[in-house]
Amino acid sequence: MKIAIDAMGGDHAPEAIVKGAEEAVSHIENLNITLVGDEEKIKPHLTGSDRIDIIHTNEMITADDEPVRAVRSKKDSSLVLMAKEVKEDRADACISAGNTGALMSAGLFVVGRIRGIDRPALSPTLPTTDGKGFLLLDVGANVDTKAHNLVQYAIMGSIYTEQVRSIQNPTVGLLNIGTEEGKGNELTKKAFNQLKEAPINFVGNVEARDILSGVADVVITDGFSGNIALKTIEGTAMTMFSMLKETFTSSVKTKIAAGLVKDDLKGLQSQLDYSEYGGAGLFGLSSPVIKAHGFSNSRAVFNAIQQAAHMVDNNVTDTIRTTVESIEWEKGD
Repeated sequence: MKIAIDAMGGDHAPEAIVKGAEEAVSHIENLNITLVGDEEKIKPHLTGSDRIDIIHTNEMITADDEPVRAVRSKKDSSLVLMAKEVKEDRADACISAGNTGALMSAGLFVVGRIRGIDRPALSPTLPTTDGKGFLLLDVGANVDTKAHNLVQYAIMGSIYTEQVRSIQNPTVGLLNIGTEEGKGNELTKKAFNQLKEAPINFVGNVEARDILSGVADVVITDGFSGNIALKTIEGTAMTMFSMLKETFTSSVKTKIAAGLVKDDLKGLQSQLDYSEYGGAGLFGLSSPVIKAHGFSNSRAVFNAIQQAAHMVDNNVTDTIRTTVESIEWEKGD
């Protein structure tokens, strides 16, 4: 198995990328990694693994670049060359912590979609109070969505959750403003009816306040609502820990208390860190493409590589492809 990685993408590249790659090849048998980026900046962080090679390029796509234009004009960038490794069958999957829009564009224009999937979905696994986690899709690949797109998201998310996360017959919920059937706008009402007929374990509508308690293993929504939900969760977690820090440093008494619960707070922070589950998969593409968080450290990179390796080992893309081919979609919505 070979995975191509954009070594120049992310806030801590290339050091975090290289260290995560080295940890991965030391833990995963038969894994080979191709790092794509500036060789002079990558090599100082390498310790000499013979299962990591480098494709050199000085060009990269930055966070400020317009995604589609950058993918089309910067054909020798680390992100585009990484995607080409997958397209030309020299790699089985690819990972980048760089420009999200550019990765989605490269996924569509270079790697390509699974036939029958209209729109890929960006799909992170987020933490739950029971430690199990849940998959949320879409979180921003498509802000305008039709009902049959949501059904496709549900099928792809269910296959991934069962085959990669080893959750048998995963429950699938539709994010809505209420749990009762008939709630929501025209999109969610149409999607609800179609989801009842889909080959998934659909449990109905779920509310945003319940998703972190594990109300469903897979939660589906359009990219606009999903992105808002994701950033609300991120912002709430960051604010909560900021408030806790302020409280525990406000007096001598609270500083003593902080010392007593320091390890417990670190454990809680780790439990809420969704990078522990890997990156966000771009489901619906013809090969696994993973978007790691922009501020990924080496541990997060390792988890994203492990995630991609599981997707390859469990033939997630092929299973999605064959499932989609067997279904006649109701696209008049």
